[in-house]
Amino acid sequence: MPDHASIGSRIRDRRQVCGLRQAELAAGVGISPSYLNLIEHGRRRIAGKLLADIARALDLDPTALGEASDGNRLRSLRAAVAAVPDLARPHPEVERVQEFADRFPGWAALVAAQAARVEVLEGRVTELSGRLSYDPDLAQALHQVISGVTAIRATSGILAENPDLDRDWQNRFLGNIRADSEALAQASRALVRFLEAPATTLPPSVSAVEEAERWLNARDHHIPEVESGGLPVDLPDGAAGDLVRAWVRRYAEDARALPLDAFSSAAQQAAHDPAPLARRFGVSLPQVLRRLAALPAGMGHPPMGLAICDASGTITHLKPLEGVTLPRAAGCPLWPLFEALARPGQGVRAHAVLPGQNAPRFLCHAVASPREVPDWDSPGLIEGTMLLTPAAPEVQPTERHVGPTCRICPRRSCPARREPSILRGEL
Repeated sequence: MPDHASIGSRIRDRRQVCGLRQAELAAGVGISPSYLNLIEHGRRRIAGKLLADIARALDLDPTALGEASDGNRLRSLRAAVAAVPDLARPHPEVERVQEFADRFPGWAALVAAQAARVEVLEGRVTELSGRLSYDPDLAQALHQVISGVTAIRATSGILAENPDLDRDWQNRFLGNIRADSEALAQASRALVRFLEAPATTLPPSVSAVEEAERWLNARDHHIPEVESGGLPVDLPDGAAGDLVRAWVRRYAEDARALPLDAFSSAAQQAAHDPAPLARRFGVSLPQVLRRLAALPAGMGHPPMGLAICDASGTITHLKPLEGVTLPRAAGCPLWPLFEALARPGQGVRAHAVLPGQNAPRFLCHAVASPREVPDWDSPGLIEGTMLLTPAAPEVQPTERHVGPTCRICPRRSCPARREPSILRGEL
């Protein structure tokens, strides 16, 4: 349902930007100024022809007035506030984030993009700080510089404190200073070369995991080359390439066990239910979940997301799905993915709904299983896998009220809450 208060606010803001008075806009669309005033303050519903007429008068697409901000953007804005809770004075009005995103979509997108960029850069700074702290080449270069400075200072101090020193000794000390100066210059040049890498060799501003995810997301996690028995040639470089190659090997194993044409047809016949598909092909549930998420779009399959985590609950692989964002760590423990970790080998199926008005609903299938055959007396490596598909908007009798992460979740009476929410207008 449209939010008529938000629509009215957007009409009022756009009218003021265009320099129109209420009477002028009302006359242009054939209504009274008082009725337009009620619309702008959310006291009258608006849709259909009148909405289209007002949008035309304001030189806008009707959808620009009628659509509310998507849930992903709202979650991004809340996450931006949670990341720097004590920096902004006065504090951001988190309870008005919906109004902000609806009235100023461009600014909201900019804030969300800047917050994401800051998060990436902070991670990069942390990584570089670690390198500077433990890099042996840097430590050696700094040691040589400090040693050279110390030697020159000591020798020059002797000459300054002993003006009557024998000329032969003076020449010796001056020779030492010259030699130490040359060594210091070489060490300084080496340090500069270490710190001033060419622009083309500067490390990327994203981590290897993020770069690998971008590569997979660009293909919607479907790799046609592997389906035909080959390998992709445009893999990322470095550590990101290693991560992609590891996933490609796993993808190839799944493709051999579940050929695309046969599995795609069977998935449609089974209404994409993983359990009958696993029995039909004689494979494990995690393999079916991964294969369902890899089905190409446009072949009669619904959009599907995939989340894989290790025993600590850290997300190690993520195929995003519109309407939901799972954090890599410290996520909501009510997701079926984490329940499955406590019951390895037993499948979990549940409907999940996120907080907020008109929040999206998802059907989740999750299971946990050993990542590899364990050795004697060694801990088993358990891995959780969860498939998400969009569910009907109707309320389900047993649906779970999940969230993003506690700090930006507005559910007040959640039994799984770990820390207080920064949101004052809690549900």
